Amino acid sequence: MRIYLIITLFILSSLFLTALSEAHQVLPGIDVLDGQHFAILQEKRVGLITNHTGRTASGVSTIDILFHAPGVRLVALFSPEHGIRGATDDKLDSVVDTRTGLPVHSLYGKSCRPTPAMLQGVDMLVFDIQDIGTRFYTYIGTLSLAMQAAKEAGIPFVVLDRPNPIGGVDVQGAIPEAKITVATNAFNQKVDNGCSSLTSIHPIPTRHGMTVGELARLFNTEYGIGCNLTVIPMKGWQRNMYFDDTGLAWVNPSPNMKSQTAAILYPGFGILESANLSVGRGTAHPFEMYGAPWVDSAAVLRHLAPIHLPGISFASCEFVPTAAEHPYYGKTCYGIRILSIDRTRLDPVLTGLHLLQAFYEAHPNQFTSGTGFAVMVGDDNVWEMLTRLGKSPEDAARRWEDDLEWFETVREPYLLY
Repeated sequence: MRIYLIITLFILSSLFLTALSEAHQVLPGIDVLDGQHFAILQEKRVGLITNHTGRTASGVSTIDILFHAPGVRLVALFSPEHGIRGATDDKLDSVVDTRTGLPVHSLYGKSCRPTPAMLQGVDMLVFDIQDIGTRFYTYIGTLSLAMQAAKEAGIPFVVLDRPNPIGGVDVQGAIPEAKITVATNAFNQKVDNGCSSLTSIHPIPTRHGMTVGELARLFNTEYGIGCNLTVIPMKGWQRNMYFDDTGLAWVNPSPNMKSQTAAILYPGFGILESANLSVGRGTAHPFEMYGAPWVDSAAVLRHLAPIHLPGISFASCEFVPTAAEHPYYGKTCYGIRILSIDRTRLDPVLTGLHLLQAFYEAHPNQFTSGTGFAVMVGDDNVWEMLTRLGKSPEDAARRWEDDLEWFETVREPYLLY
């Protein structure tokens, strides 16, 4: 009887370990670094740029891992937009981390890059933050500015790589600036020390199809940053993977990025936030609902119906935004919500342009763009094309085809997977 019990326990243990291995088929850079016994960080005074998304495959904070790693001296933390715990949409002051007693320098407050004072006593900067794969998400702006600061301070920079949650194959949208040539290194652009450039730090497509480690390699060479860069690649990630293919647990990268569906939609639908619409911030489904108190949902749907957009379905909705700093706080909004998507057929950028045009056609006297619209889209002419000139979204997208083909050639040497 005892031998049967031992055999049963062994089988159950093997099945558990197999399931655990399969569940964690992708290991982020922090796990790979751990497996290397933190060799590159040994005897270094490390500054860690991270937030709540910096964690191992089993969910342990990168802060805790490095704080207790033998031979590693974690001396400072740096937080991006939304803070070290990812819980706020406000500008942030530097604080002290209650768990480690380390200073937390805000990179989304008075300065958006590490200052010389912040880097006093730091021998190496390490970056571990989950990106979402869209140009106008600020974390990759923080990455670039921190790399520039590291170059100026003469200290190495290490990126612990993470998945692109919307895949690494598709490259879509506009590249903000005219066609650039690598030969003249016109990729190089001046960026200020503040926060104004974070949502368009360099001219890359709206959906770039790269991991943060790959972007760091691209930025470092093509943008002329030239810091002493090391990328710790993931183990097991493939370019056709979405986040739910990785076996990793979804952690909201920011307070209103609450699902992989929202991340898939964001490259195309996020631009609607720079018009006078609510995108559902503060609700259970931000970036899956779009509207305003003056919207006629049925009229918007009537303009969308004949197009038969692939990979997506819509329905009317009403909702009340509860994020105080965003449009129509506390007011009932009417609009449309996304019922379902088929990510294998959906082109989020093109679909977002169709949705924009449908809102305009339903409300030509009320629907307006904001000052940041052109920056987010990456094309100064799109609003006029889709509204006053009545051009199709396909007409707009065709303008970007040559640049996207060029970018895919440029990015090729920097891909790791």
